[in-house]
Amino acid sequence: MATKIFVNLPVKDLNKSVEFFNKLGYNFNPQFSDENAKSLVITEDIIVMLLTEPFFKNFTKKEIIDAGKNTETIISLSADSRAEVDEKLNKAIAAGATTPNDPIEMEGMYGRSFDDLDGHHWEYMYMDMSAVNQ
Repeated sequence: MATKIFVNLPVKDLNKSVEFFNKLGYNFNPQFSDENAKSLVITEDIIVMLLTEPFFKNFTKKEIIDAGKNTETIISLSADSRAEVDEKLNKAIAAGATTPNDPIEMEGMYGRSFDDLDGHHWEYMYMDMSAVNQ
């Protein structure tokens, strides 16, 4: 069995977050969703659990950071082309995301980032492996 990753993110308004990620083309697994949590399916092996802030607090004794002011993680997802990176970012912006950084252009790499409605930092990266390997 392949290793799966479950990223847990606190959100202020679960319904708005679901609407946002639906606009990006993602689906949710109802089997692992309720009024406190929604299971956002990125791929079969990458699941993001969007948790209401009060529910999220059940899993940690630490304070929840304000992701609009602080960055604790960057969720980086691969894309198959530069065009897909731009398509994903355009959907995110249309859904209400903000763009905190300029596009990333490096030898064989292209990426763009956005902050979701709660300020969580996401990015899509395309890597041309033929250029990276040289």
